[in-house]
Formats: sequence, structure tokens, C-alpha cells
Amino acid sequence: MSGLFARLYFDEDVSVRVAATVAARGFDTLTTVQAARRGASDAEQLAFATTEHRVLVTHNRRDFEYLAAEYFTHERRHSGLIIAVRRPPQELSLRLLAVLNQNTSDELVNQTLYI
Repeated sequence: MSGLFARLYFDEDVSVRVAATVAARGFDTLTTVQAARRGASDAEQLAFATTEHRVLVTHNRRDFEYLAAEYFTHERRHSGLIIAVRRPPQELSLRLLAVLNQNTSDELVNQTLYI
């Protein structure tokens, strides 16, 4: 991966307003809609994010915890997962920005963070 700032990929269940707010602060963001990946499976979304060296942001705790465990078991790397509790977009944006300002992209590799 390598780089100071994490690049983000927002799963389709996260408000595009969050992505827009984070992008306005200078972070590289990509939404499922922008990537034309709506309807792709969770496994496909994580694989795409990994290929693109992007941290995946989602609300889908159950499925992505399972996928992270699968990656770990099979010694596969992902670029990071941020699993967020559903909150108003502005509050979620602030929490996400705090994580991004405290962690480099390299520090997020293979990590699952909860906000």
C-alpha cells in the first residue's frame, strides 16, 4: 500500500454525504456508485477495495467481520476495514476523519476498526 493518507472505498450502505464530507477535507474517496459496483457481493466489494488499495468503510459488521476473519485464516491481505455504527452523516464524518488523521494507510492494512 504505502502512503501517508488512506484512500477510502464506501460500501453502498454508507451515505454518500459522508464520502463527500471526507473528500472535502482532502481525502481520496470512492463510493460504490462512482465505481459502478452497486449490487456486488460483500466479498467482491472487499476484493475490489483491496485491489484498489482502499480502506473499505461499511455499516455491515456481521458480513465484513466474517470476511476479515477469512482473509486472516487464509493469510490474505486487505487494505483495512472501518465498520461504523449508523449515525447522522456529520457525526460519522467527524469520527471517520479522526481515525484518518491518526492512522497512516500502512497502519490500517489488515486492521478492522470500529467507529
